[in-house]
Amino acid sequence: MADWPVIGHEWAVDLLARAVSSGRPSHAYLLSGPAQSGKVTLARAFAQALLCEVPGAQPCGQCRACQRIALGRYPDVQTISAERNTIQIEQVRSLQRDAALSPLEAPYRVFILREIERATPAAANALLKTLEEPPGHVILVLSCVRRDLVLPTIVSRCQLLGLRPLPIPQVEAALTAHWQVPADRARLLARLSAGRLGWAVRVHKDPDLWQERARRLDDLVTLTGQQAIGRLAYSEALGRQPESIEQTLGLWATWWRDLLLVQRGLPEAVINLDRREQIEAQALRFLPAQIDRALADVIHTLQRIRANVNARLALDVLALRLPVPVH
Repeated sequence: MADWPVIGHEWAVDLLARAVSSGRPSHAYLLSGPAQSGKVTLARAFAQALLCEVPGAQPCGQCRACQRIALGRYPDVQTISAERNTIQIEQVRSLQRDAALSPLEAPYRVFILREIERATPAAANALLKTLEEPPGHVILVLSCVRRDLVLPTIVSRCQLLGLRPLPIPQVEAALTAHWQVPADRARLLARLSAGRLGWAVRVHKDPDLWQERARRLDDLVTLTGQQAIGRLAYSEALGRQPESIEQTLGLWATWWRDLLLVQRGLPEAVINLDRREQIEAQALRFLPAQIDRALADVIHTLQRIRANVNARLALDVLALRLPVPVH
């Protein structure tokens, strides 16, 4: 199914293509996987395949329907995203009103709901009613990063597709072939992405995100040399930026991982390739046990924050436990 505008996830594309060709797609799908791993891209391609004006199991990409869906301007395809960090019940009620209407131009109305785990309890329960008794012309495509946070009754009424990160070489090849990223930059982005092509493309296109990464890594190096008061001031500031916490801790985890690999004689496996010299120098400043503990602390803090503990307290503890260089 190479004609689908999707890179990787071949098994999922094949499953959805067979659903299109059969003429009997499921009324609801739940695509789960890491953030920016291609879930919405796949959902949009599925909508194109369903509504393409050229018969077949793949979108032609050239017809009026395919092009308007790609631009987000097709009346029978709606994408619903979180507002104020949640999916509100008013958004679901609007979906229900639209779902009750016949399609304007196509055989189906397709609703793509991004990050359904962000739905409020009221919104989730309202959506459940549509999933239980969907109109025949409605197809719901839900996506989530944390399937464990989705209402179990919603999960049970959807066909599940769990997307995994792409192989790093595939991300690297896609960046050079489709986005003309220079080879060295593509190699670095592919490693940093952990197989999330969408993340790699976004960072490539947005210099501000690249600068933010550099700043957060520099912050970590600086914090290891600061006293408690400076560390707590930083954790307080980071706690006021909830949208940046997981990204920051994820970057810090790659940093400690890289130091650990260098200490163990595996510099070729470093993720932050553009900082290899700095990483090798930093690896000499800490004991192996310090780095082991620092990496474990970051991972544990991420887990605690995802379990909805008080983020500020978790960050304070992490900041105070950061190792102090011994060399």
